[in-house]
Amino acid sequence: MPVRIRLQRHGKKGKPIYWIVAADSRAKRDGRYLEKLGTYNPNTLPASVELNLDRAVDWLQKGAQPSHTARNLLSEKGAMLKNHLINGLNKGALTEDDVNTKFEAWVKEKEGKNEVLKKKIDADAEKARAAAINAEKEVSIKRKEEAAAQAKAQEEEAAAAENENAQTGDTAAPEAPEAETAEQPAAEETPAEEATPSTKEQKEEAPAEEVETAEPTTEETPAEEATPTAEEQKEEAPAEEVETAEPTTEETPAEEAETAEPAAEETPAEETPAEEATEEEAAEDSKSE
Repeated sequence: MPVRIRLQRHGKKGKPIYWIVAADSRAKRDGRYLEKLGTYNPNTLPASVELNLDRAVDWLQKGAQPSHTARNLLSEKGAMLKNHLINGLNKGALTEDDVNTKFEAWVKEKEGKNEVLKKKIDADAEKARAAAINAEKEVSIKRKEEAAAQAKAQEEEAAAAENENAQTGDTAAPEAPEAETAEQPAAEETPAEEATPSTKEQKEEAPAEEVETAEPTTEETPAEEATPTAEEQKEEAPAEEVETAEPTTEETPAEEAETAEPAAEETPAEETPAEEATEEEAAEDSKSE
């Protein structure tokens, strides 16, 4: 029965852990095994390997054939080297002391290399951690600067808005008095417009003036009629009475015309009393004769 040293998968999904086992080559990968020799964890940095060195060398001396990955792991732990030294001891090429001294020298050298490797890995990890911290600091500084810039911009916008509001308030305040002053002249102009005579009043005054201008003509006509003609020689006493009566007749129509000036329709009525007065004077003249 051929025996094979190989890896058997265990662990979680995405985080496997392998067992180093000696199993029948005809068995399944994760099936029955003959003996567990150690473990291999690739999830750590560097990968951790635990191995029972004596049992691994014993299975190698019995003829077990390791797989490619198992051979690398056995070589990492020195199982393959010790198997080679034991084969030399069995052939008589080496003594047991030579085997032990050579194997201890190799182990010390390997440990030194592992320490150097660990230090290098730790230094790289520290650098990566420092770079990440610096990047976070830069990002935080940028965020603070952006926040400060935004706050400053908001303050400037608020100040600009306040200035605009103040300017609009100042401009609106003078406009209100201007509106009041504009209303006052308008209110003052309305009485002036009322004081101005309307077209109807002007029309009424125009006939009144015509009546006044027409009165002297009516007054002159009785005077001319009262003057003695060559054919009708009158006495002085009746003529004086006529002259004294004329002013009374003249004054009454004038007063009536002045009182009736606003009404344009009464102008014909004012002319008719003058004619009646002339007729009365003519009747008195005839009586006196």
